[in-house]
Amino acid sequence: MECKIFFGDVEVSKTKYADIRNPYNQKVVSTYPICDENDAKEALNLAKKAFIKNKNITLSHRIEWLEDVVKNLKEKKEKFAKIITDEIGKPIKFSLVEVDRCIETLKLSISSAIEFGGETFNADAMPSGRKVESYYKREPIGVAVLITPFNFPLNLIAHKLAPALLMGNSLVLKPTPEAPRVAYEFVKLFTTSKYRSPNAISLVYGDAEVGNALVTSEIPSAISFTGSVPVGKIILKNAGIKKVSLELGGNAATFIDESANLSEAAKKCSIGAFINSGQVCISLQRIYAHKSIAKEFSELLAKETNSLIVGNPYDKTTFMGPLINEDASSRAMSWIESAKAEGAKVICGGKSKGRVFYPTVLTDVTDEMNIVCEEVFAPIVSIVEVENFDEAKNKINNSPYGLQYSIFTNSLINTKRAINEFECGGVVINDIPTLRFDIQPYGGVKLSGIGREGPKFAMEEFSQIKSVVIC
Repeated sequence: MECKIFFGDVEVSKTKYADIRNPYNQKVVSTYPICDENDAKEALNLAKKAFIKNKNITLSHRIEWLEDVVKNLKEKKEKFAKIITDEIGKPIKFSLVEVDRCIETLKLSISSAIEFGGETFNADAMPSGRKVESYYKREPIGVAVLITPFNFPLNLIAHKLAPALLMGNSLVLKPTPEAPRVAYEFVKLFTTSKYRSPNAISLVYGDAEVGNALVTSEIPSAISFTGSVPVGKIILKNAGIKKVSLELGGNAATFIDESANLSEAAKKCSIGAFINSGQVCISLQRIYAHKSIAKEFSELLAKETNSLIVGNPYDKTTFMGPLINEDASSRAMSWIESAKAEGAKVICGGKSKGRVFYPTVLTDVTDEMNIVCEEVFAPIVSIVEVENFDEAKNKINNSPYGLQYSIFTNSLINTKRAINEFECGGVVINDIPTLRFDIQPYGGVKLSGIGREGPKFAMEEFSQIKSVVIC
């Protein structure tokens, strides 16, 4: 399937194209145009012109637009799910879940837009003030650049695109090169809708050259990026005076204390560590287990892990499919070999077949090992024994990242301490740190990023406040 560029509502072809192959069977599933700096500039200039008209379109009209997209996406659910599986190898049952989540994100964005606005403030609250009519309002920020990753190629676009559009902005989307058709088909739902705001969305493809042209331009007022820490740092350095929101890496951890339901914790941890082949920013990577239950928990987790169905992503029973590319598979194996050389023990997994890397559980892991210090982004989880909550907390917080952490416990004291003492953007009690609801404020601290996603909170990123005083 050939993808095209969208310069506003107009589809444009190019002379040079690249192929996308399915990570599992290596069949060509889509082709996309190779863009350059000039394409980025053209998309930005068009978005700038479109914003002049689009900012005045009523919210009710924009809501009708998104409702129309929701209707069409529901009708094409199976088609979109297959495209996701084709391009990134996500198991089909989870691709279907992603489409459902995308629909929910669009609906949540509509609901949030209805409630989102300004409020009055009391200008006479201090002696220096006086009695006037005073309030602030939220206005669209202008042109927004959206840069999205491969692991949730549909829903993570929706998390940026829907709030930005509902605020009245014009957009340039640069999706991941690994899943161009997902973005193309999704944008097409917007550009072909009878309710569309003219030329409000442009779509270009590319890597560093195109991304840098978008980020360094003086046209956009906001940049929203989900991806790696190194790229996030480059964006922050080069963007200039703009609103920048970054959802970057993570090194998610949990603590299993001596009061936890071990069987339940093992089942959930096997999901949190290995769903989407561990290619999730909040994929469970570090498990700190109280020494009194560590051995029993490790055995339970290994049993749960060995029961997972791994392989063909088109099989509806498959839990875990391939990694995105050969480099990811080779990198995962290097993590394992490095950990083994440092003294870690593989109790299940630790092997690969093609790009399918089998879910791996490591024990005898220590703080000095790279496997717990860096983001792995692969189906590998490490178990570390600890003496008590304090040791677990210190080890969990001893990370340059801080996206989401969790604890499995029946102790109210440990629950309260985890909520207050874990250094992260989100804390989950008695479930995996991989848990995310699309309505929640999602984002991290430290190297995990700046800003928050979730429709209501993204609207803050894509808007600006104007203060009004009527004397």
